[in-house]
Amino acid sequence: MDDFNNNNTNNINNQNGELNGFDSVNGNDTAQNGYTVTPDGGFYTKRRDDIIQDEAYGSNYENKDKTEAKEPPHNFYPNGEYGAQSYNYAYKPPKAKKPKKSGHGGATVAVACLLAAVIGAVSGVTAVKLTSKSNDSTPLTSSSGVSGSNVNINVDETAESVVEAVAEKVTPSVIGIRTTTSVRSFFGGNSSSTGEGSGVVYSADGYIITNYHVISSAVTNKSDSKIEVFLDSVNSKSYEAAVVGYNISSDLAVIKIDASGLTPVTIADSDKLKVGQYVVTVGNPGGLEFMDSVAYGVISGLNRVVSSDSDVKLIQTNAAINPGNSGGALVNTKGELVGITSSKIVSEEFEGMGFAIPSNTVSKICKNIIDKQNDPEPYIGITVSEKYTASVLKYYGYPSGAVVLSVAEGSPADNAGIAKGDIVTEFAGKTVSEYSQLEEFVNSCEPGKKVSVKIYRSGRYYTTDITVGSNNAVS
Repeated sequence: MDDFNNNNTNNINNQNGELNGFDSVNGNDTAQNGYTVTPDGGFYTKRRDDIIQDEAYGSNYENKDKTEAKEPPHNFYPNGEYGAQSYNYAYKPPKAKKPKKSGHGGATVAVACLLAAVIGAVSGVTAVKLTSKSNDSTPLTSSSGVSGSNVNINVDETAESVVEAVAEKVTPSVIGIRTTTSVRSFFGGNSSSTGEGSGVVYSADGYIITNYHVISSAVTNKSDSKIEVFLDSVNSKSYEAAVVGYNISSDLAVIKIDASGLTPVTIADSDKLKVGQYVVTVGNPGGLEFMDSVAYGVISGLNRVVSSDSDVKLIQTNAAINPGNSGGALVNTKGELVGITSSKIVSEEFEGMGFAIPSNTVSKICKNIIDKQNDPEPYIGITVSEKYTASVLKYYGYPSGAVVLSVAEGSPADNAGIAKGDIVTEFAGKTVSEYSQLEEFVNSCEPGKKVSVKIYRSGRYYTTDITVGSNNAVS
């Protein structure tokens, strides 16, 4: 590290942020199979020069080390993002039809059909619905049922009445949000930018839950923005809202309007959700023009982590979630909130795959924001890899530290010039040997404190200053 303290300083804007892949065990660019090996066991076929990403870094870096070296790679796969799939379609000839038997077979079938019709008439069955034994899945209207092993089959006179009843109960608790931000034109003068989304009434006195990204433009441009809330689809009256607080990593925010007598949503325990359980979404897909839209589906999966920017475990559903639905409600068949939907984290690769933030996570974070009981959480805006341990980095000839997987746009780290692929080796004068240490050092800082950070990039060390922010900011 002696070279790090020399007086030879270069602006990081003049450095090429080359993203060099890890060498294989033999120090070659590729292993025997032609793929480059990464520390987490992934492979990629592209040459390292093909995945170079030039970054625009801040000018407050100081070049301290001239040693050339390699850079942690990103994870590529040899056969596409999810690997290759092969299919083997085997032709099967149709089975030969059996010869018809002569005799009284027709009469037997007729008697059987008549008997089935009589049984159906006596039972009065018009629709059936599969539900679990848990009360969470009990239909809103039901009659007698027949129990089997682990499943109850309950007779539901009108299946559509479930969604209808849920919609009637929940729509008064789902509102529309419009943000208007003044934008400076490239050619001079100002123009306005408008965004629309959804929200859920948290309390009768005007607290509303939504996604952070729905109101983020109003947070970053406080003096030139406005948030309006619409309580019903008529949109005859709007209320101006103030930002109470937000949590960026979970994409949640709380806003407040000056109103009373609102209808707060009933919140359920999302830990009791089961895969296959019916759910309903209520929100404003496409904006206020389609306010109070309702769709239904099932819980497709639980505890999904879909973004490297957040470790929040999400609910996966096939119920429709579209732009404008962000901040809306995902409810069970009792009309109870089980999640806050977000179009930001809807899968773009697959149709019918949406996600929602579990209600237990929502309740905890929003209560902390509203009550202001917790100190703001220190935040620098990066996620790091748990796979690149000190031993893995040492094996491939890299210094110990925390490998940066992603940097949130506009975050303290982004403003300081830290980029994806950097290795953080020191934070606030303390050596970072493992990814867990970086989190510990960040959490020990007070929001607003300026600290020095040392990173390793493309064979050189750099230093920069970061002003620690707040992830649970309260206005």
